[in-house]
Amino acid sequence: METFVTILAGVLYTVGTYLILNKNLLRIILGITLFSHATHLMLMSINGLKKGAAPLLGEEVANYTDPIPQALLLTSIVISFALTAFLLVLGYRTYVELGTVNIKKLRGKSDE
Repeated sequence: METFVTILAGVLYTVGTYLILNKNLLRIILGITLFSHATHLMLMSINGLKKGAAPLLGEEVANYTDPIPQALLLTSIVISFALTAFLLVLGYRTYVELGTVNIKKLRGKSDE
């Protein structure tokens, strides 16, 4: 299972790299979003599939699962969602103010 998730993360990194190298601002934002999702999958596969009981006090179970990696991954998902929302708003405002999403046109003139 971890091997499949690692390969899927690699595919997402590849597609994200292709999108980031594009001239369209929206595709760049989607590429950054795919990078964050690929990183989440990679962290999940590195952690491995854990089997055990929930770490609750008072339970008489010998094998517990560590909740720290899952908590960190959930925090990372929330942060990447906020980053994606910010980038989409920034891209929208760029389009409204300048009328284009082409990176070459957003550079301005060479003598500036």
